[in-house]
Amino acid sequence: MEHALNKYFSHLQPIVKNLPHNPGVYQYFDDKNKIIYVGKAKDLKKRVSSYFTKINSISGKVQMLVRRIADIRYIVVETEQDALLLENNLIKKYQPHYNVALKDDKTFPWICIKNEPFPRIFQTRYVIRDGSAYFGPYANVRLMHTLLELSRQLYPLRNCSLSLTEKNIRGKKFRVCLEYHIGNCKGPCEGRQASEDYDKSIAAIREIIKGNINSVARQLRELMMSYAAAEEFEKAHLVKEKLALLDKYQSKSTVVSPTINDVDVFSISAAGVHAYVNYMKVMNGAIIQVHTIELHNKLDEPPEELLTLAITEIRQRYESRSPEIIVPFAIGYEMTGVKFTIPRIGDKKKLLELSERNVKYYQIEKERQKETVDPEHRSRRILETMMKDLRMTELPVHIECFDNSNIQGESAVAAMVCFKNAKPDKSEYRHFNIKTVEGPNDFASMEEIVHRRYKRLLDENKPLPQLIIVDGGKGQLSAALKSLAALELTGKMTVIGIAKKLEEIYYPNDPLPMYLDKKSETLRIIQQLRDEAHRFGITHHRQRREKATMSPQLMEISGIGPNINQKLLWKFKSVKNIKLATLEELQETIGKAKGTVVYQHFQEEMKK
Repeated sequence: MEHALNKYFSHLQPIVKNLPHNPGVYQYFDDKNKIIYVGKAKDLKKRVSSYFTKINSISGKVQMLVRRIADIRYIVVETEQDALLLENNLIKKYQPHYNVALKDDKTFPWICIKNEPFPRIFQTRYVIRDGSAYFGPYANVRLMHTLLELSRQLYPLRNCSLSLTEKNIRGKKFRVCLEYHIGNCKGPCEGRQASEDYDKSIAAIREIIKGNINSVARQLRELMMSYAAAEEFEKAHLVKEKLALLDKYQSKSTVVSPTINDVDVFSISAAGVHAYVNYMKVMNGAIIQVHTIELHNKLDEPPEELLTLAITEIRQRYESRSPEIIVPFAIGYEMTGVKFTIPRIGDKKKLLELSERNVKYYQIEKERQKETVDPEHRSRRILETMMKDLRMTELPVHIECFDNSNIQGESAVAAMVCFKNAKPDKSEYRHFNIKTVEGPNDFASMEEIVHRRYKRLLDENKPLPQLIIVDGGKGQLSAALKSLAALELTGKMTVIGIAKKLEEIYYPNDPLPMYLDKKSETLRIIQQLRDEAHRFGITHHRQRREKATMSPQLMEISGIGPNINQKLLWKFKSVKNIKLATLEELQETIGKAKGTVVYQHFQEEMKK
């Protein structure tokens, strides 16, 4: 980090010192004059300064970025929204190495209204910036085809690629085709449809694609009534059929609430370096657009930053002008003419929950796909999440967890279980019989077993774990640290304690515990390790107790195994009492045949 600080004070300090307190976008360049990061800021000076003044508190990934900064440039803008838009455009243009990467796993189709005389409407997967209007992309291709079919049924348009310029039409260069004769086109190529009438159809189709069904329906009703008033009943009937088509289409839409109109809904789900954002467009109480994107979070950006970036990108992509955006939490940025809503109850809350379910399903499906292609993907993702949650500097590929086990101070034992790549490695499990501790002393027992375990690993030159988990609170954790210090292993691996009652995570020299999300994968793995160590320790403890209750004298009797041995000792408490027992008492305890064998054995022994 010293290298980066030297650069800062010698070259970057004057740049940062003279940054304005204005909203804007900053760009970091490396020594090859290549953009490596683009960021937005409400206050350029405060934001850029934080990379250098808070150097000890930022993550290792951000420190790597800072090390590479050779130059800083910035662009001042008028508003926070301008900063959001500019940042998004620059990221898409330069694709800097350290910025969040927006990923779409396929090219989704668009609806194109071509920029030409008598515009055609068709689907395409390629956006050409020639002035044409594009709507989409459509993750739900069936919805797109439904919209195109509805448009063709309501408003007959041409589907030919003829150049219908005014000069060509006047020169009678074209003749109507079959599409005209079957009613799918009104023949603009021969001048049978005026451009004004054609443009009205295009305008109505635009409104339908945008979800403004009600405004189109209103215009059609007014037209139908005017035809009826003029006693043009055939034309009125044709318009009525178009209204029926609109009603049928609207009835198939996912209706959430008729009171919610022109709203964008966003939700996010993050898992390690991957995050997913779901977008839903609601018009006139119906969901008309749903899309989910994946983000690759390279610098551990917080969810607020990720959601802000996704909102800017998606609204640009879909050309959304919705005046209200529903979000799960405050993003910290304002947009001109836009109200952000964080619903707590009601229809908008249900809409947000629907979006959150969508993003969760998408995330699960994506993870399944990745695990099918790469079986180790899940393990890496869990390890990356654990490293982030537990503030580690390396992946916890090798984890060991310790637990003590004794009942009323008797037969004190301990267990250690090992996970590698987030999975149990049972060949590395170990039992310990406590040797140096008298009585029930969990702290001293923990100190002994941790010392024995890692002294052996050091003596045998075997690899050490990246993470050690101690089942217990501050006392057990301190005992483990004492042993590691004696072996000169302090700081060479992360050590934590987990207290059972509230699932508190304790760190060395930190009086306050850390609480992980109860649903987090990190806590789930820690609990699995703790429970496995407890199970493994209890099994060994039970085996020792059972072995301790067995008498060698009874085991010498032919036909008497461990189970009969235990039954006799549990009933009569000692071998002496078994010798004095009557035949009836022995047979009642272990059966007639076995009872007779034991009775005769001791009768013959007493005769000797």
